[in-house]
Amino acid sequence: MLKQLDRITFNPKIMTGKACIRGMRIPVSLILNLVANGKTTEEIIEDYPYIEPEDIKQCLLYAAWLSEERVIPINSPEKVESGK
Repeated sequence: MLKQLDRITFNPKIMTGKACIRGMRIPVSLILNLVANGKTTEEIIEDYPYIEPEDIKQCLLYAAWLSEERVIPINSPEKVESGK
């Protein structure tokens, strides 16, 4: 999946290693926040003219990929023994 996300970059020297767009100081989380708060692709590009529609698409794909994570609780030994 990450091979398809060639516009999402990670560099410890840029934004402390957060996922960013094409090595710029624009974290994926910023774009996702804008989309989540109702900004359209056109509005985001108007505010950030160096962003391209494909950047926004890949931010959304990256978020979708991350949301596939599963959380499997591990019972502690004392809970298992006491039947809780």
